[in-house]
Amino acid sequence: MKKNDFLRTWIELDKKALVQNIGQFLKFIPVRTRLMAVVKSNAYGHGLAQVAKQLAELGVKNNELGVHNSKFIIHNSRLWFGVDSIVEALRLREEGIKNSILVLGSTLPGRFKEAEENNIILTVSNFESLGALKKLKNPPEFHIKIDTGMYRQGFLPEQIQKLLKLIKLYKLAPEGIYTHFASAKDRGYPTYTFEQLRKFKQAIKEFERAGFRKLIKHAAASGGTILFPSSHLDMVRIGIGLYGYWPAPETEKTFRFQGNPKSQSPNSKLSLKPVLTWKTIVGEVKEIPKGSHIGYDFTERINRKTKIAVLPIGYWHGYDRGLSSIGEVLLRGRRRKILGRVSMDMIVVDVTDKPSVKVGNEAVLLGKQGKDAIWADEIALKIGTSAYEVLTRINPLIERN
Repeated sequence: MKKNDFLRTWIELDKKALVQNIGQFLKFIPVRTRLMAVVKSNAYGHGLAQVAKQLAELGVKNNELGVHNSKFIIHNSRLWFGVDSIVEALRLREEGIKNSILVLGSTLPGRFKEAEENNIILTVSNFESLGALKKLKNPPEFHIKIDTGMYRQGFLPEQIQKLLKLIKLYKLAPEGIYTHFASAKDRGYPTYTFEQLRKFKQAIKEFERAGFRKLIKHAAASGGTILFPSSHLDMVRIGIGLYGYWPAPETEKTFRFQGNPKSQSPNSKLSLKPVLTWKTIVGEVKEIPKGSHIGYDFTERINRKTKIAVLPIGYWHGYDRGLSSIGEVLLRGRRRKILGRVSMDMIVVDVTDKPSVKVGNEAVLLGKQGKDAIWADEIALKIGTSAYEVLTRINPLIERN
């Protein structure tokens, strides 16, 4: 039985692309630099358990690190997972993931004990969390986050001496220290990133002078890993790149042409392949007369006799309402325009032109069909957002395989 015999919409994951992408990043970093696969927010919409289990299977059982027999295989001690919450971390443990897991977001003190019991590493980014740790007989492992200019989570540089005094007073021992860059996606404007890195290295020196000399140090996400090699340190955190997308168009442009847009010899050493394809089926086909209004609120009037197809997905599934009247889907190898409003559970597309369409035909909302493809960055450009948002808002209840 085919998928479209019993599923109205589903997501297909290209496991070979996932392996290829992580392999591309392994070539960028020193052999003993750890790689954190960031699988927060349902693995950027790809499926938390599915992605993590696939990556964990790449681990080899010997002590060799890095690239092995020309295949991109990473030792499990080198492969970490990054999640947003302890809920995601516990899910990975339930799925049998044994790799180190760092919770990048905030964790309520009431769940610290769960973290310790399940060998989950927490982020400590404020004095309140630090104070809560001291109350535990067996506190969980934790990484200190330093705010070097993102102005979100983290201790400010001027708070570090107070922080160190309290860590010693509370007899705590951080496992790692990290920061996050605000704008490492474009090497054309490197000053702020280098200044953040300078502040972070100064923070590391202060920790080392206080006796913390074996901390795991990390700063670079996908953009920093690609464009700022000096930020690789002990670990890099790969999120969007893992799923086959550049952090921003500027990142790829900068990397390809090394800051020179007139270059005729683009750098081709990094090749990323999107992992996710989102599909649905044609639920209904009909012909409607010229002058008809499509969907809610009469937002689009057709000027010819039109054959329409109704697809059983909408904004509840994560298909953005901003694509009303401007989005496209792939159906029978060609682009078909969305007519009228994206509804909660349905969209209507124009299928007047050949090849003809019938109920049950497979449509691609995101991905490749035939010689054409619609990727998340194209959709993001149409609706004024990022590929990150397009991917992460796909409903987690949709089956992924």
